[in-house]
Amino acid sequence: MKRLAFALLVLGSVFAFGASAAPLEKPYNPKADAKAEVQAAMQAARADHKPVLIFFGANWCPDCRALAKSLSGGKNAALMRQHFNIVKVDVGNFDRNLDVAERYGDPIKKGIPAAVIVSPDGKLLYATQAGELANARRMSNAGVYAFFEQTLKQINTTH
Repeated sequence: MKRLAFALLVLGSVFAFGASAAPLEKPYNPKADAKAEVQAAMQAARADHKPVLIFFGANWCPDCRALAKSLSGGKNAALMRQHFNIVKVDVGNFDRNLDVAERYGDPIKKGIPAAVIVSPDGKLLYATQAGELANARRMSNAGVYAFFEQTLKQINTTH
């Protein structure tokens, strides 16, 4: 009887934990038409005069999920809304939408997440080249904010 009670307690604990665990956030849509989404963002950029920020990543990547989570709230989300039209491009296991990444200088070659910023007229303003965001899960929200704030300053002074 004690074994049965113990087994039921363990089983109940496992189900309770599983029910309370947050579902895995999946910021990248593997079924999205990346080229069409980039084209739509470029069209919006021409209308609102804000550059397009393209994130390359995958749902299996913990750094990609961490970056997406960091950018989804607070002052990071406000910074993104104020300055960019955003597109998220799923690269799968480095076997999807590689032509889109190559079009912008192959920013994923040193890791994901990777990002490019494109002006409304289609000029490449910035691209990660050295895996700058590949450790996003170790970056604080303030660190992510500082990275994009610095990047904005850089593109505003050089372009």
